[in-house]
Amino acid sequence: MHQDLLDLLLALDRVPQDPRWHPEGDALFHSLQVFDLARRETADRSLWAAALLHDVGKAFACADHAEEGADVLAELVCPRVVWLVRHHLHLLRAPGATRRRLRRTKALVDLARLRRWDVGGRSPEATVLRPEAAVELLLDGADWTLLSIGGEPAPSDDLRKEPLA
Repeated sequence: MHQDLLDLLLALDRVPQDPRWHPEGDALFHSLQVFDLARRETADRSLWAAALLHDVGKAFACADHAEEGADVLAELVCPRVVWLVRHHLHLLRAPGATRRRLRRTKALVDLARLRRWDVGGRSPEATVLRPEAAVELLLDGADWTLLSIGGEPAPSDDLRKEPLA
């Protein structure tokens, strides 16, 4: 798992992002900032993983990066992390419908946190961990059964089932 996650993360190095929304630069620098924000706020390793890996799909599919990234991660991490990555843009693209659909659920709280970290991880001057150190921190002392494929289940709501608008 360690090398697979590191390889996905390293593939984000020098992947450009639109400077209007991402003044910090490439997708790797952004992802490492989002991971740092998650680590500061929670001890939940699944949220750490979602924060670190939420944009891995940008390495090969910018427009549908959430879907593509989630599909790749489905073979590596628990369903909860895959779900968070797959749906991490729903509060941006359809905030009202997403909030209504997930009202009073842990899934909405988790998505809102991930969204806040995603927006917060955009500083050109940030100091971040090396990718290798980030993966080490994520996996060090973690209950691998929770992070692995058979680990924490995904929320029951799949926001792709019907239009949000």
